[in-house]
Amino acid sequence: MYGQAAGLAALAALYPPALLIAAVYLSSASPRRLTVYFLVGALVMTIVAGVVILAALRDGGLSLPTNRPPRYGLRLGLGVLALIAAGYLAWRYRHRGPDETIKSGKPGRISRMTAHPRPMTAVAVGTLLFAPGVGFVAAVQVIATAKASLSATAIALAMVVVIDLAFAWVPLVVHLIAPEATTRALKSINAWLSARGRVLAVGAVGAIGAILFVDGLVGLT
Repeated sequence: MYGQAAGLAALAALYPPALLIAAVYLSSASPRRLTVYFLVGALVMTIVAGVVILAALRDGGLSLPTNRPPRYGLRLGLGVLALIAAGYLAWRYRHRGPDETIKSGKPGRISRMTAHPRPMTAVAVGTLLFAPGVGFVAAVQVIATAKASLSATAIALAMVVVIDLAFAWVPLVVHLIAPEATTRALKSINAWLSARGRVLAVGAVGAIGAILFVDGLVGLT
């Protein structure tokens, strides 16, 4: 349970816009304060979403041994959904320029919200940016469908939350240790992401889809 959930959460965490927004806040006039508010919004959204998804799946009895077909059917369905999402992202990125890719859709709305950084908008940005995606749902369903104790479930969910928020809290921690070096590093990383972030995002979603598709298919057969 722990290994598979951690792996899916790590793939879900590979979301370039989150690191780009963290860089924006860490380059602002109040870098640590705004980044903490951003992290609070992300944390609230991720915890609430995780608990709701977990409770819904557990209430459906998917952790019971007798519900093996529905359990693996869910994984197969999530895998298909992730593969479709990866295909859509690849198509969208191919038909838009690099700048339009980062500024389109949800990141575009968030870019407007970060134009004039303020604490409450930072909370809102964290909440919107970390709305649950297929990768996060996949990680939580691994926990929800495992026959584990309440304490083991809570530890696994906390682990998934921490991993999923890596692009929000890791830059802040590093900035606390070495502010100037972190700012320089983030500028270099953002330049790298501008060129390769699209491939990273598509690859992560595609990998999640492939893993879940194969796991669900094998489980059903």
